[in-house]
Amino acid sequence: MTAAKAPPAAQPTMSELKRRRLRRTRWLNALAYLVLALIALITLYPFYWTFITSLESTGNIYDAKLLPGNLSVRNYAAVFTGTTIPFWRMVVNSVVICTVGVLGSVTLASLAAYPLARMRFPGRDAVFIAILVLMVLPNEAGLIVNYVTTIKLGLLKVHAGPLGAVLNVVSQYAAIVLPSLASIVGLFLIRQAYMGIPAELIEAARIDGAKELTIWRRIMLPLTLPTIVAFAILEFVAFWNSFLWARILPLDESMLPLSAGLLNLSGQFSTNSRAVMAGAVLTVLPILVVFLFGQRYFMRGLEGAVKG
Repeated sequence: MTAAKAPPAAQPTMSELKRRRLRRTRWLNALAYLVLALIALITLYPFYWTFITSLESTGNIYDAKLLPGNLSVRNYAAVFTGTTIPFWRMVVNSVVICTVGVLGSVTLASLAAYPLARMRFPGRDAVFIAILVLMVLPNEAGLIVNYVTTIKLGLLKVHAGPLGAVLNVVSQYAAIVLPSLASIVGLFLIRQAYMGIPAELIEAARIDGAKELTIWRRIMLPLTLPTIVAFAILEFVAFWNSFLWARILPLDESMLPLSAGLLNLSGQFSTNSRAVMAGAVLTVLPILVVFLFGQRYFMRGLEGAVKG
């Protein structure tokens, strides 16, 4: 007598498989959001701690906290009134340095990237590789060379006469900005964006008699605008946060950018740490505002540069 066969196991239906897949996707998404939230908290807490500490007038600044012990705007008043540093003059310096620096670096990078991407000449790829090799060098490696070059150009020379004050201001601005105008990162990003433009479009413009500068201005720049804006935001952050080079140069205190001038809030024998934190908060705010308005172009620009 043979044993009865067990009935076959019921196969899951299509709807049940979809529910399982949806449930697994939800769990994975929840885990991903949890990890991202944890990373965001770890990243943002130092800035939040700086902000709440800048609102305190007394207490231990080294305690980890979630809320300020006492609220006061005395630290911000000390920064705004300029009793310790010429705050508003340093803000003007930073605005001038950022404006000139961003315009200059974006113009140079976009112009230099065009022949490396769309013009043929002997050694083009070798030149591009040689430029990329320089990216492995830290920025500090060029400090001595840049300082000597700045001296040789006479940018740190004190001018006398009726126009001496104006020449001193212009030369000191130039001493801060000029060494940072050439950006290898910007050259690479914009070149990659140029490479993504169809060659047929450029050839058609050349057949119609357009000069290379006309092609660059009317075709390349409009089509790679997101990448250029993304690079401009990166350069704005770099120039706004310029600290080391500005502190190395023998500049007048009134010519320092804001990020470098905040160091003067720290005296030789005492330091107003809360005022320093208030100044740091004020320094970060313009960067957040610029990124808030330009984040759409920033993400599109980096994506286009990577794809190119």
